[in-house]
Amino acid sequence: MSQSQTPFESVHPLPPLILHPFTESATTVRVLESARATLNILREGGAEDSAFEQQVLEGRFTELRMVFYVGKDVCRWLDQCMDCCEREPELASRRIPRQSFAQLLIEQTPPDVAEKLRNWGVVEYARIFSRSIGLHNQFREPPEIQTLQADYLRFYYRYADYAYAAWQDMRKAPKLPGDKFPFTLYASGEYARILEEQWSEAEAEG
Repeated sequence: MSQSQTPFESVHPLPPLILHPFTESATTVRVLESARATLNILREGGAEDSAFEQQVLEGRFTELRMVFYVGKDVCRWLDQCMDCCEREPELASRRIPRQSFAQLLIEQTPPDVAEKLRNWGVVEYARIFSRSIGLHNQFREPPEIQTLQADYLRFYYRYADYAYAAWQDMRKAPKLPGDKFPFTLYASGEYARILEEQWSEAEAEG
């Protein structure tokens, strides 16, 4: 039996995944809603008005930025998982790649994490996470709108899907048993409150 096939003996809790809010402001929501409405008009053979076209592209760009920043949080978590495993003797020799932890999040989402995301109103979380990784592996920082081709903006999610698939294919990623690698999910504000409570308790005990 190869090393990668050797069963994991212990439970290895992973760092929590901390996500910043998916939307930046009420303005962002309005832009996305107007962009979706415009797309529906265009699909129905509506006007080829340049103002409509610009509204579509601005909406797509706002959406791209939001997904990119989700990717920033997710990729930071992947790095934290790597660092955590490198510190454990049982795991360090296995050289588990980031792709395995991405699979754990996207394809083997823990039930409590999935439920929390649904409670936030995020149903298609697997697509969001995979596309966010794809975008973050294309750009170090969110690009300026004028640097992107119009067709890229219209269909950025397809490019993100292909980028994620290419990234996954770069490394042979063993499937990790979810029960041996548990993790939790927090919104950034929620996690900050938990830390504050822990620090307050520690100060009271000290």
